[in-house]
Amino acid sequence: MTTAVEEKSAAGRAGTALAVTVAITALTIWLFGDAAYLWIKSIHVVAIISWMAGLLYLPRLFIYHCDAPKDSEQSETFKVMEARLLNIIMTPAMVISWVLGLWLAYQAGYFSAGWFHAKLALTIALSGVHGYFSASVRRFGQDANEKPPRHWRFVNEVPTLLMVAIVILVIVKPF
Repeated sequence: MTTAVEEKSAAGRAGTALAVTVAITALTIWLFGDAAYLWIKSIHVVAIISWMAGLLYLPRLFIYHCDAPKDSEQSETFKVMEARLLNIIMTPAMVISWVLGLWLAYQAGYFSAGWFHAKLALTIALSGVHGYFSASVRRFGQDANEKPPRHWRFVNEVPTLLMVAIVILVIVKPF
């Protein structure tokens, strides 16, 4: 079960991730000047990989969690795994992806590009999936999940489809 203290702690970790990201970005810009763009882009890509790994793995945990009897040791283990994945890896990685991605887009002058608007919309949708998973972690933590494993198998494909579309937009820049 998720308590208010745990939720504050998760918010604190996300805030810490944001502060650390801003500090690292500023330090990188100060140290590398014009070369900072590629360093920040590298950190951005690593954050995206981390975020996507969580978005692809968490629904698999939900599928297995559905099969675990409530209040069993296995169910309690899944609760811990899901909460840690979300709070320690996924949410900080999402925050870092957003902060650095917006900085990179600003630096490159992409805010007026059509492909960037489409990419931004899909990234907002991906963040919505993250939010849905976050609420689902809370429901599983309270033994209140009502979705069958089949639902989670279907939902497991959504981040993949969004990722493919986002990557195509970023690489091809079709419009």
